[in-house]
Amino acid sequence: MKNKFYFFITISIFYINIYSQNINPFQSGEWLKYKITYSGIFKAGEATVKLTDGILNNKMVFHAKMNARSTGAVNLFFKVKDRYESFFTPKDIIPLKFIRDIDEGGYTKNLNILFDDIKSTATVIDFKKNKRINFSTNKNIQDMVSVFYYLRSFFKMEDLNENNEISVNMFFDSENYVLKVKYLKTEFINTTFGKVYCYKIQPYVQSGRVFKKDESLTMWITADKNRIPIKMKADLLVGSIKIDLESFSSLTHPFEVQFD
Repeated sequence: MKNKFYFFITISIFYINIYSQNINPFQSGEWLKYKITYSGIFKAGEATVKLTDGILNNKMVFHAKMNARSTGAVNLFFKVKDRYESFFTPKDIIPLKFIRDIDEGGYTKNLNILFDDIKSTATVIDFKKNKRINFSTNKNIQDMVSVFYYLRSFFKMEDLNENNEISVNMFFDSENYVLKVKYLKTEFINTTFGKVYCYKIQPYVQSGRVFKKDESLTMWITADKNRIPIKMKADLLVGSIKIDLESFSSLTHPFEVQFD
């Protein structure tokens, strides 16, 4: 579906910080910028992801903020301006608060979601509809942004065999669902920075409205200690989308590149 598609754009996106005792592959200050290309023809947009320290309910947290927007000619027929934010615990990657403020071709939504991990509940505050609704959630829930940091921290791809799958409990708007991710293989890919050794994975998506099939999305994650999403491809019902890491700063570990 269209809204979940932008979740994967954000990317999707994702080491050590002073609160996590050097177990995380990311740190406060990490910044990633992505270029979005439609059907390999023209630039359709860009996305940035910034991670900072924050305080929520008198607790030290990580604050991840993702902005995605359309650019150029795309703005003439489908203008996109999205903002996603997640506040989560640094060590265990437990989401506490999620913000979704989007405008996609005139379709708008402005939500805050407050998570209670102990009670397994999510309070959805819809500012557009002026509603506040409580939902039960599954255990070990993740939101649309925190999940990428969770996977970077706990998804040990080096221990998996080809075609192994993992599952993560997710909460989106008012819905509990399970995100399944298949590990495909490791390979070198050509990037703006040179050849990069990557894990190739396949998050399952919902086919029908946006994607051609459940296996339409493919991602490449750097196989170094940073584990950042560096490339993504998605086959759509009409055309395709390619997302490439364009620039970055404040990575925790050296960015490993091989030159011919």
